[in-house]
Amino acid sequence: MDRRDFAKLSALAMAWGSLPTFAQTVASSGKPLGYAAIGLGRICDIFMRACADSSAGARLTGLVTGHPETKGAQYAGKYGVPKSGIYTYDTFDRIRDNKDVDFVYIGLPNNMHCEYTIRAAEAGKHVLCEKPMAISSAECRKMIDACRQAKVKLMIAYRIQYDPMWNRVFQAVKAGDIGQVQSFQGGFYGEMAAGEWRLTKKYGGGGSLMDLGIYPLNTIRHIVGEEPTDFTAVVSTLDKSGRFAEVDQSIEWTMKFPSGIIAACGSSYGARGPNFVNVNGETGNFIVAPAFNYGSVHYSGYVKGQTVDEENKGATTPSQFTLEAKHFVGCIRNNKEPLSDGEEGLKDMVAIEAIYKAAGTPIA
Repeated sequence: MDRRDFAKLSALAMAWGSLPTFAQTVASSGKPLGYAAIGLGRICDIFMRACADSSAGARLTGLVTGHPETKGAQYAGKYGVPKSGIYTYDTFDRIRDNKDVDFVYIGLPNNMHCEYTIRAAEAGKHVLCEKPMAISSAECRKMIDACRQAKVKLMIAYRIQYDPMWNRVFQAVKAGDIGQVQSFQGGFYGEMAAGEWRLTKKYGGGGSLMDLGIYPLNTIRHIVGEEPTDFTAVVSTLDKSGRFAEVDQSIEWTMKFPSGIIAACGSSYGARGPNFVNVNGETGNFIVAPAFNYGSVHYSGYVKGQTVDEENKGATTPSQFTLEAKHFVGCIRNNKEPLSDGEEGLKDMVAIEAIYKAAGTPIA
């Protein structure tokens, strides 16, 4: 090989190396993008039903389940997924060869998010992962690195960031309609039945903060646009039945942001209570309650010198899940980074670790 031939070969190699991956060359013809649902529990069922709305721009083309002959076959029949599109956790990596799957939706237990995000990225598939992103900030960073290296999109499913009512709230704060924000209060309280995987340290990673408390945490971070630096926290388990043998029942915490804004939040797996966010400003305030239900949002308060009271009872379409799917499809088509990307999920996990540390019960 002479110098001229070597130069040509080198140029060809450089051009080949700069070619986009399969995940970057998804057709922009307007037809729906195909996705595979990983884990066929309650949250995946909701997401699949939401994506049946054509406005999402996504269609179910793959299923990953530990029960291919029962659950897999059931959903395949319902949504028209071919038998070749049904995978087990052992055969998941074969999804690399399925050109009808452009991205995956991960609705698995928390401790499996990291593994399947990395495996999906290595298979050249974009990733929409449920929250919490993982069970540690170290896992979050591995997920971000894997997706960046594979040149695929990574989005965390913070559905309320795509809700029209919530976006009016976000814009009102940003526009200064209640003056300089001073403080927040937020909480999400509910019951968790014994035997649920979320009550195990292995699968859940922590208590209600990982599942419910993350909602007011992320909402407040999103509104403020800053990362909290100072934390106090307490955990408590009043239930002595053994239901909370591995994770805490309830947690209350405070945060202070660099600007001086303070927040007080709480969550529980053993208390009937509201889910809400209250924002106090110099000239006004508002409360969103319910705040985190699937599409039911009630926004009221004193804004721009006037009383406001608006409610979305969840009867409108598309749903929050449809809207988040639509956003992700748009990011893939237009090669844009999702609003709630991996860095957003990482920041929440860093704050969660700090909260548990402040409570004297570190999770990592």
